[in-house]
Amino acid sequence: MQLTIDNVSKTYPNGTQALKDVSLTIPSGMFGLLGPNGAGKSTLMRTVATLQEPDTGSVHLGDINALEDQHALRKRLGYLPQEVGVYDNVTAETLLNHFATLKGIDSRSERRQVVDALLDRVNLTDARDQDLGGYSGGMKRRFGIAVALIGNPKLIIVDEPTAGLDPAERVRFLNLLSELGEDSVVILSTHIVADVRELCTQMAIIRGGEIIFEGEPETAIADLEGQIWRKTVTKDTLPGHEAEFDVLSTKLVAGRPVIRVHSDDQPHDSFEPAEPDLEDVYFTRMRNGRHPEPAAVAG
Repeated sequence: MQLTIDNVSKTYPNGTQALKDVSLTIPSGMFGLLGPNGAGKSTLMRTVATLQEPDTGSVHLGDINALEDQHALRKRLGYLPQEVGVYDNVTAETLLNHFATLKGIDSRSERRQVVDALLDRVNLTDARDQDLGGYSGGMKRRFGIAVALIGNPKLIIVDEPTAGLDPAERVRFLNLLSELGEDSVVILSTHIVADVRELCTQMAIIRGGEIIFEGEPETAIADLEGQIWRKTVTKDTLPGHEAEFDVLSTKLVAGRPVIRVHSDDQPHDSFEPAEPDLEDVYFTRMRNGRHPEPAAVAG
């Protein structure tokens, strides 16, 4: 199964062009769509999920034309939006049973088997009789995945999967997501680089409604070998370094800023080489676009 997005564009009535000729080929497995808030990720996911129509372009899941046969696409779709809407005074088991009915599982015994299996898979069996209003954010996300998995979908879309989760719930949720990509196309739309790094074998970066990178995370990281440098600076000298060098990111380590710089050559003998990571790929591509030029060193 493969998802093909071809030259999709979308402009909203207020004049905002959210998508600009977006084309992607997404195979089975975990695929990360990475970009900042407002980059067009949610617009693209809603379009693929047939919740809105593009101005131009096409979307195919295998031999299904999603724009011409929305019903066929939706039968094979599992969608977890960023905000999981639930009825606070309804139990997980009751609501999951209701959604299974809507998915066309008419047999009561079959629904029971499906609900039991899904609650077990998302580790909510012990909370099946608890009202959803008492669920934590992570539990609600896991319940949302259970809803998305009804009917064994071949396309699963998860929008901002770990936003707002505490570290323990994030680990549980990532472990669950990692199990889903064996037989389906699973798209993670996120601004969190770590989610893509930990889960996805293929990815794309979107900026301003355009795809500026598509490929394998490991290959993109390898392409930056020998081009990433780091230096510990002081807060007072940080602005000067940012003005002089192509600073990709700054992190506090033991209270002191550590900067990472992109340059083909050692920017200054005070810098040491650093192993590139996916954050470096992301910041380099976001800064330079599709074809990053070697970073110039001012001075």
